[in-house]
Amino acid sequence: MNTTSTSEEPTADRYRRLAAALTDRVEAVPAKSWDAQSPCEGWTARDVLRHVVESQADFVTKVDLSVPPGPSVDDDPAAAWGHTRDAVQSILDDPAKADREYDGGFGTTTLRASFDTFFCADLIVHGWDIAQATGIEDTIGAADLEWVDTFARSVGPAIRTPGAFGPELEAPADADRQTAVLAFLGRKA
Repeated sequence: MNTTSTSEEPTADRYRRLAAALTDRVEAVPAKSWDAQSPCEGWTARDVLRHVVESQADFVTKVDLSVPPGPSVDDDPAAAWGHTRDAVQSILDDPAKADREYDGGFGTTTLRASFDTFFCADLIVHGWDIAQATGIEDTIGAADLEWVDTFARSVGPAIRTPGAFGPELEAPADADRQTAVLAFLGRKA
């Protein structure tokens, strides 16, 4: 899994790399593990993936774009994710689509900016959620861990709004970097 990340990484490239890492995790989940409880209270691993698929497909509608209907997360989680991933990647690879503006919670912004931050952070964190729930490799690369931590802290209190991240948890005093960052994001590693 490639874990190279820089703040200067183009959005389409960042999304492609992080989506590939999530794809690796999704494809590694044993079929019987999709209904395992995730670190997100009340959500299974399947529910977490459904959230990723549906939130990305829904979000592009803010700029009058769409992800065509595809496979169901209930029937084939990997195919559902692959379908959404490819559709979103196609949008991000097209500057005329990626740079469409909309009025967001912090003012006018672009689809590209939202995917470069919030949705790429989702790929990292929800990839960990799925891995943690299903017992597969859950290490987040150091550069991605630093990137998601920097992004989350830059958002301020808005990071805790409904639909974003939960309340910060207290990390153990001897916590490693991943455990500390995940605690900040409301997850117990």
